[in-house]
Amino acid sequence: MLLKFTIGNFYSVKEPLTVDFAAERIGTEGAKALSDNIFTEGGKKYLKTMGIFGPNASGKSSIYKALLFCNRLVLDSYLNNEGSVFNFMPFKFDGYHEKPSSFCINFVCDGTEYEYSFSLTRKEIISESLYHYPGKRRAKIFTRNEQVGKPKSEIFSFADGFFVKPMDVAQSTGRTTLFISRASQMDRELAKKIYNFFLTEFYVGVPQVPDAYAVNLFKSYKTILLKALQMADSDISDVEVKRERVNIPVPPAYLQFGRNMIPSIPAVETESIVRFITTHKRNTSVKFDLYAEESAGTVQLFNLLLVLLDICKRGKTLVVDEFDLSLHTELAEFIISMVHASKGAQLLFTSHNTNLINVKKFRRDQICFTNKKEDGSTDFYSLFDFKDFRENMDAEKGYLQGRFDAVPYVTASVEEIRKLFGE
Repeated sequence: MLLKFTIGNFYSVKEPLTVDFAAERIGTEGAKALSDNIFTEGGKKYLKTMGIFGPNASGKSSIYKALLFCNRLVLDSYLNNEGSVFNFMPFKFDGYHEKPSSFCINFVCDGTEYEYSFSLTRKEIISESLYHYPGKRRAKIFTRNEQVGKPKSEIFSFADGFFVKPMDVAQSTGRTTLFISRASQMDRELAKKIYNFFLTEFYVGVPQVPDAYAVNLFKSYKTILLKALQMADSDISDVEVKRERVNIPVPPAYLQFGRNMIPSIPAVETESIVRFITTHKRNTSVKFDLYAEESAGTVQLFNLLLVLLDICKRGKTLVVDEFDLSLHTELAEFIISMVHASKGAQLLFTSHNTNLINVKKFRRDQICFTNKKEDGSTDFYSLFDFKDFRENMDAEKGYLQGRFDAVPYVTASVEEIRKLFGE
C-alpha cells in the first residue's frame, strides 16, 4: 500500500510537494458516515481514494507523470547505458533547470514500511536511499551519494544483513541506474521484493493486462464483473472469453538473383489471441466482439473493472490520470465505490468532473486541488485545508465559484470572442 510520496523540481512542480494518504482527524457526522472511505494499517487510518481537481496546466498531470516516472525508473533503469538521458523536464524557471529533481515514496510491502528516495538530473543519479521502520523507528538499509567521491565504498553505505555482497552490486551500478533496479536484476532478495511491489502492487495507469492474466482474472471474477456491468446500467447480459488462432501474414523476404531482387513466397504465421465476446439482453443469440464492436465507454469500463477487481481483492494501489474520461458520472462514482467497498485498495485519480467534488461521497481530505502560482509552479492542497468550509456547504458550487482557487477564469462571452475574431 502507498502511504505518501513527495516530488520536487519535476515539470510544473517546483518546491517539494507531498501527497499523503494518512487520514486527517475529522470527527464530524459527515466523516463518520464515510467510514468505508478509510482503512487501518499499523494502527493508523489511511484514505482508500483521493481525487485531484484543477484547471488545465495546473499540475494534475505532473503529479501523475512523477509517479509514472518513478515506477518505470525502478523497473527499467537497469537497462540504461552510460550516456542515457532521463525522459523528464525539471521546473524551467528561476534556475531550477540546473538543480536535481527529487522523489520519495513511503509504502508498505509484506507488512514492513519502507521509505525509498532518489534524486537525479536528466543525465545522472545523484543520490538514492532505502530505509525501513522496525517498530516506530526509522533505520537505514542503504544510502548512496554520488557527490562524495569516486570509490564505490565512499558513495555507498550499507547496513548489515540486508544484501548479499552489496558492493558487488554497487560496482555494477552506473550513474544512470538505480541500485534497487540493478540489485533486483542481480537476484538480491530484498531488492526483488521492492521491485515486485512497483511491478505488481503499485500500478500507474491502467496496465495492459497480459492475455493469460486477463483470462485468469476474468474466470476468477466473472460473476462480480457481470454484476458490476449490470449495476453500471449496461445492457450486457453475458461475457465469454475464448482463444482463437489467427493467421498473420509475414512480409516476404527479398532474395538477390544476379542483378534482380526476387520476393520469396509470402509466409503465414499463426498466433493465439484472446477475444471477449458479449451478448445483450435484447437478443442473446447475437454475439459482439468487446474490443471491436462495443462503445469506447464500455471498453474502458470493462478494462477498468477487470483491473480494479484485482486491485480491490488484493489490496493494491492504482493511479490514473482522468480515469473517468468517456464515462458517465454515475459510472465514475460506481468505480470509486468499488474501491471504498474493498478492505484496503487505493485509487488516486485526477479529474475534471466537478460532480465528484461532493462531501457526501468524499471526506474533505480526499478532495484535493492543484493551482498554478504566480511563478508558474504547482500548488497542491485539500479541501480540509479550508478551515472555514463546513460540510453542509456545496463544495462543487464553491469550486466553480473559485472559492478554492483551483478553477480556470475564462472570459467566454460572445462579444469577447468576436473581438478575438477581429469582428
